Amino acid sequence: MSGTPLVSVIIPFLNAERFIQEAIESVFAQSYEYWELLLVDDGSTDNTAAEAEAEGAVVLRHPFNTGIGGAMQSGFKYALRNSYDVAAQVDGDGQHKPAHLDDLLAKLRTSGDEADMVCGSRFRGDPGYKVPFGRRVGNMIFSIVLTAICRQRISDPTSGFRMTNRRGIELFARDYPHDYPEVEAILMLHAHRLRIHEVPVRMNARGFGRSSIDYPRSAYYMAKVLLAIFVGLFRRRPIPLMGKDPDRPEGQAVAAAAATSEPEHAG
Repeated sequence: MSGTPLVSVIIPFLNAERFIQEAIESVFAQSYEYWELLLVDDGSTDNTAAEAEAEGAVVLRHPFNTGIGGAMQSGFKYALRNSYDVAAQVDGDGQHKPAHLDDLLAKLRTSGDEADMVCGSRFRGDPGYKVPFGRRVGNMIFSIVLTAICRQRISDPTSGFRMTNRRGIELFARDYPHDYPEVEAILMLHAHRLRIHEVPVRMNARGFGRSSIDYPRSAYYMAKVLLAIFVGLFRRRPIPLMGKDPDRPEGQAVAAAAATSEPEHAG
């Protein structure tokens, strides 16, 4: 990338009225005039969306809950249609520290074509809080599997603190995993020969809600994610969207001819 990139900071949320103001203010405290904060309301039944709009954020509203994968794909579609160079994901639960956004962007910019997505990793240094046992075990297993598949070290595959360039936006606007997006997205990038880097970050303990990897559901979750990884190795891969597609209304199904797949590559 050259020049000043346009950055869309995407926060997916669901019923986060008590915490959204703090999340928005923490992003605005770090951002510049070329950053836009985009919140995707994934079917909230409280006043989170109104609170977010009052704080100056752009809000996309889903009429019903689609999950974090569906919310993020809406964000990537928005970034693609509005010609953003970079899209970042920040969770709305207060766990991610927006102060690290500059670290992710610096790696994305200075690495040139080598970095299509930069992930904030808790496990390349001090994570900043005590990571629950179930999450540590699950992350270690996924790390071993994805490191072997991608042939590079993936230390924190469950981190949702990420930033991608235009190539990643084009890919994820067309095809984004909905079930286990953090882990499966890495597999997608590898299949399309897009490159991944990690930078060490510190995170906060989860502000609200409960992790799906924590005990006692951790074993069930890990088995399902490992199965999804295995299936993902053989699934067809749609060609990424290249540029805007203003003739197709948002939400309309992609035409069969547009879903032409390209073969996966082993390397």
